Amino acid sequence: MYHFCTLFDSFYLTRGVAMYNSLEECGTDFHLYIFAFDDVSFEILNQLNLKHATIISLKEFEDEKLLDVKPSRSKAEYCWTCTSSTILYVIENFNVPSCTYVDADLFFYQNPKILFDEMGDKSILLTEHRYPPKFNRINTSGIYCVQFITFLNNEEGLTALKWWRNACIDWCYDRYEDGKFGDQKYLDDWTTRFKGVHVLQHLGGGLASWNVEQWPFVKREGNTITFLDKQSNKTFEAIFYHFHHVRFYKNNIVDLGWRHPTMPVVKNLYTPYIIKLQEVEKLVRSVYPEFNVPLQNFTLIKTGGLRNKLKYLYKKYYRYNVFNTKRLISKYRSN
Repeated sequence: MYHFCTLFDSFYLTRGVAMYNSLEECGTDFHLYIFAFDDVSFEILNQLNLKHATIISLKEFEDEKLLDVKPSRSKAEYCWTCTSSTILYVIENFNVPSCTYVDADLFFYQNPKILFDEMGDKSILLTEHRYPPKFNRINTSGIYCVQFITFLNNEEGLTALKWWRNACIDWCYDRYEDGKFGDQKYLDDWTTRFKGVHVLQHLGGGLASWNVEQWPFVKREGNTITFLDKQSNKTFEAIFYHFHHVRFYKNNIVDLGWRHPTMPVVKNLYTPYIIKLQEVEKLVRSVYPEFNVPLQNFTLIKTGGLRNKLKYLYKKYYRYNVFNTKRLISKYRSN
């Protein structure tokens, strides 16, 4: 059995449940420890009776050190501060042999066993951002992404994990400063700082908007999604995709983020994901009728067509990536 943990509040509730469902649908033998970061998510998750999950409240989880720094961190910064602590909490309180933290906005297409098999007898598993050369943000965002990170319950794993927790409690902010950024830049030197570290090589683990453009989409057959690695001229299959920065607005508008996945990726990954989120929303409302999916509150500039421009920081990025969800879904289902 694989032991995972994640954290989210009601804002990311539908994504977290969709991620859980994707692990079930892949036939993974797993247990997911979910840290509910507000009362609404805690109540709903308990009512959903997720067979392979344990729901943990903030009251159970937070300790004195976390509570001391909480007032000085934004909502996102506090979540980042807590990531390492959630992993340590699971290992220490449930005595599991290992624990893998997964971001709530991941979605699995295949059993992640292949990733753990690659890890072998190592104690720590890291996944790289794999930025393309033209969009390399390693210097400010870090080599590795905290999206999927594993620690064994042994001396090597716990040494690194406790060091990371203490570092994040000391400093974890949404800015680049003195070689640090959030909880991620701390990982940059781990292959030399700590023993037993393995960096994932399988390209299907860690696909995301910031790197997927490097690998041409080949085909989708059910949950088997194939891409081409042009360097090796070999194909590989998606294990999980990180749906980072997918934001929903009023009037059926969805923003897919500041990178621009190709239309085959929008059609075969993003659109089915949006449908899954809508299905989870219906499920949640069946047990908690008053639940409303929180929407982003940025103002949209009406420019016509599907590519409504957002009125904030997108001017400094490369492309606009905004769609009408009804049109995306209608086109997807008609093909």
